[in-house]
Amino acid sequence: MDKIINVPINKEEARSLVAGEKLLLNGVIYTARDAAHKRMIEDYKEGKPLPVEMSNLAIYYAGPAPAKPGQVIGSCGPTTSGRMDLYAPQLMEWGQTMMIGKGLRNKAVIDAMKEYGAVYVTAIGGAGALLSKCVTEMSCIAYEDLGAEAIYKLTVKDFPVIVTIDSQGNNLYDTGKKEYSK
Repeated sequence: MDKIINVPINKEEARSLVAGEKLLLNGVIYTARDAAHKRMIEDYKEGKPLPVEMSNLAIYYAGPAPAKPGQVIGSCGPTTSGRMDLYAPQLMEWGQTMMIGKGLRNKAVIDAMKEYGAVYVTAIGGAGALLSKCVTEMSCIAYEDLGAEAIYKLTVKDFPVIVTIDSQGNNLYDTGKKEYSK
């Protein structure tokens, strides 16, 4: 059975999620890929304000395709999360509580998740057209010059994900392989 989670979520809620849980996300998430992550870090180092309040933030590693007439958003499938591994620990230190993507994460990211109380959930790769149907509103909030890699605010309804690495470091990529090997 799916668990309904309202986003953004605080650290206490993020810490309560367990690897393997299937979730339906409702509320606000933000898209940001590696170019936006890099720019946020650079802007911060230059003393510029961050484009979004990081506390309790859920970031979806996606670059939405342009919407066709009558659509809110085009296809919006997840991108490979490892591309954000260089930046993710800093964003968690600033307060990010949820990362949404696909694929493996490195040790530094998992260590930061444990330290800061964040969770990594995955969306189904290759299902961007279906995931777009869960987006009810979209607006660009920063770095418009980056096109699909800009930061977009998405309002989502019943957006399906699975908790892949929880804030205790339990990791489906490890436990799933062990379970399959039996």
